[in-house]
Amino acid sequence: MNNKTIWITGASSGIGKALAIKFSKEGWSVAISARREKLLDEIAESYNNIYPFPLDVTDSEKCKFTFENIKKKVGDINISVFCTGIHDPKSEKKLNIEKIRKIMEVNFFGTVNSINSVYDYYKEKKSGHISIVSSVAAYRGLPAAGAYCASKSALSSFTESLFFDLKRFNVRVSLVSPGFIKTPMTDQNDFPMPMIKSPEFAAEQMFKGLTQKKAFEIHFPVAFTSMMKVLKIIPNGLYFKVVEKGMKKVIG
Repeated sequence: MNNKTIWITGASSGIGKALAIKFSKEGWSVAISARREKLLDEIAESYNNIYPFPLDVTDSEKCKFTFENIKKKVGDINISVFCTGIHDPKSEKKLNIEKIRKIMEVNFFGTVNSINSVYDYYKEKKSGHISIVSSVAAYRGLPAAGAYCASKSALSSFTESLFFDLKRFNVRVSLVSPGFIKTPMTDQNDFPMPMIKSPEFAAEQMFKGLTQKKAFEIHFPVAFTSMMKVLKIIPNGLYFKVVEKGMKKVIG
């Protein structure tokens, strides 16, 4: 054990689960949160340094309570990684206001609730690290993903602002922008996902970015995210042509 602790939300499956296991194997104490208590318990049963703390991030008061509980039971938190997220590609193919509100509530406001629960803690101790998991979908609007792209775009911008706010207090803020990662969420997609990687690949990249590097943005796989960064800066007319040609199955 290295006496360091990380808190990970969205940890019952996908990237969050893989990241929890990776940090556990590296000797960290790992607090994991998600709505699905049974899945959290199953993970914790397999690793004696992983501790489950069920949480619905849309409840701001519960976020605060859970974080206080984690500090009491696990101790000082060195890194907080917030990666709760949902997507509903089927509902995104038509304008569904309720689904849009739900996606924004979980992806954006749920993450802001999580940030709010640790903000004063890190600010006052003048050390630590808050990392927000967004997506390359934040770079530009994509077909059949309006709400998801909007929620992630808002999240990425919020994280950039948070960087300035907390740098003055010696608190590191980082942004994670994955490409396609095979998770229960991406399993819903009905189109070919280029350069899709495993959750374990994502966890390896994130572990390096969180513990060994100092960059603001941790993005992967680099071959794919680099292409997305090019799409981010090209003129609108060219962007629309490229995406319409390359993603016909998404909007078809």
